[in-house]
Amino acid sequence: MSSSAKAVNLQGNRACALAAIAAGCRFYAGYPITPSTEIAETMAAELPKLGGVFIQMEDEIASMAAVVGAAMGGAIAMTATSGPGFSLKQENLGYASAAEIPCVVVNVMRGGPSTGMPTRPAQGDVMQARWGTHGDHPIIVLSPASVPEIHAQTRKAFELSERFRIPVVVLYDEVLGHLVETVDIDGDDHAPMIERRFASGPRESYQPYAPDEHGIPVMARPGDGYRTHTTGLTHDASGFPTQDPARVARIMERLLGKTERHRDAIEQWQCIECDDAEVLVVAYGISARAATHAVHAARARGIAAGLLRPITLWPFPERALAAAARHAHTVLVPELNAGQLLLEVERLCGHGPAVQGLQRLDGETITPAQILADIERLAAAPARRRVGDGR
Repeated sequence: MSSSAKAVNLQGNRACALAAIAAGCRFYAGYPITPSTEIAETMAAELPKLGGVFIQMEDEIASMAAVVGAAMGGAIAMTATSGPGFSLKQENLGYASAAEIPCVVVNVMRGGPSTGMPTRPAQGDVMQARWGTHGDHPIIVLSPASVPEIHAQTRKAFELSERFRIPVVVLYDEVLGHLVETVDIDGDDHAPMIERRFASGPRESYQPYAPDEHGIPVMARPGDGYRTHTTGLTHDASGFPTQDPARVARIMERLLGKTERHRDAIEQWQCIECDDAEVLVVAYGISARAATHAVHAARARGIAAGLLRPITLWPFPERALAAAARHAHTVLVPELNAGQLLLEVERLCGHGPAVQGLQRLDGETITPAQILADIERLAAAPARRRVGDGR
């Protein structure tokens, strides 16, 4: 840490809120729900000091609608929630994807389903984050594994959302939300890092969904005189609805292609001891912290273990997985769910290494000892692939 660094102890949820403000967020609408409530509390206290707006809405549906409306009106906006509230936000999250309205949604995961265990950790919203809304849609999901990373990735979320006009979900669990760690907040006192790119040039020829050279339309600032039409209906470059098959195919190809085209700018991951790993662990969030200790312990015992930690869950860093697994006979995926990312890793590994899960669903975190025990077992007797999988 440099001598100019400004280090403070922060709870994960408070680090998230302060990072959002540092990124330029000046509008928050939400409904308090454990274990994300401290984000709303911090925003309620801090935003008015900066001329920002905090609104406690009547529910999560209205919260997401308010965020979408504020972002359309020019504000850099966010909301935060937990599992049941995240479900209620999905329809308007889909609207934001279709209408290309930048916004950030934080989901501090807790045990489920339904109201489940509000004060216990889980990682059960991985697939909901990707596929929770209806229809095919672009989404970016970031999964930090520490309080400093919550701070950094929340700022990153705003950058990605504004740059690509895609809603970004910051996904972490209850333990990380309530954990206190040291964060370097040097830079938070500077000017907000995000400035939205607004339309300029001739108003007469402006089309609100005409892509630039990067495939991203430029938004019009209300009051600048550019005519716009915003709808969740499938629309062409003019913004007005269309069912013309050629136009629909074109707009959907561009919409879904934004994450694929810009993977290099979006994807983030961490590799630990992956170069010669024969047992590769793929873990994220709080489970990745235990996996890190387990991999180092395995190495100390002479086992060629490694860890791939996807920071970007969606789009999943497929090329990083292929590179990390090139020497592996087995991939182990520990998760606090019934095996959600396990399915994606299985799909991507195809006829390569065998893939096994390590699940925990009792409201407790997976321990390093549990992961180490599985690594040792798999190193001694490599997992066998299922019959009919080409091996």
